[in-house]
Formats: sequence, C-alpha cells, structure tokens
Amino acid sequence: MAEREQMIAAVLHEAGETHHVVFRIVDGEDPDWASWYADWLNDHSELPDLLGTRPVRSELVWLLVQCDKDFTANHTEGRWEDDYARRLVEHFSPA
Repeated sequence: MAEREQMIAAVLHEAGETHHVVFRIVDGEDPDWASWYADWLNDHSELPDLLGTRPVRSELVWLLVQCDKDFTANHTEGRWEDDYARRLVEHFSPA
C-alpha cells in the first residue's frame, strides 16, 4: 500500500472512531453516516490535502456509500479503511 493510501486509511480510521464517539448514545448507529463522514473528512481532517483536492461533498458521500456497498457485497478481507483509501485515491486522482 502506498504511503498516501496509508495516510488516508489512518484518516478514515480516525473518522470512524470519532463517529462512534459522537454517536455513542446509539452505539454508532447512524443511517446517514456517509454524510457525517463527508463533512468531517472535508472540514476536520487532512483528506483534502492528501487527495490534492477538496471533494465535492455529494460526490464524497456517494463514493463512501458505494465503497461500503462493494466492501460488504464482496466480503473483502482486510480493513475497510484500506479498501476505501485505495478507492478514494483512484477516484480523485487526475486522469
């Protein structure tokens, strides 16, 4: 895994931990989790710097949801953060 992907995976892990703390009263349950993640990632993390762009919120929400669906459907081994980081880098890298 490339260093940038590792750093993004760490930011995603931090977002997950923070989300769980914020939503602790409902044990992390949040049907609109991707919106919360997108806001936090854009406004309170290094993600825009690591990607080299500030993702449009709605695009980031969509990509997070798609990553979750794919990760769940494919029963991917390993950490979700690593898979999502790879996908974020692929998606937001210049063509």
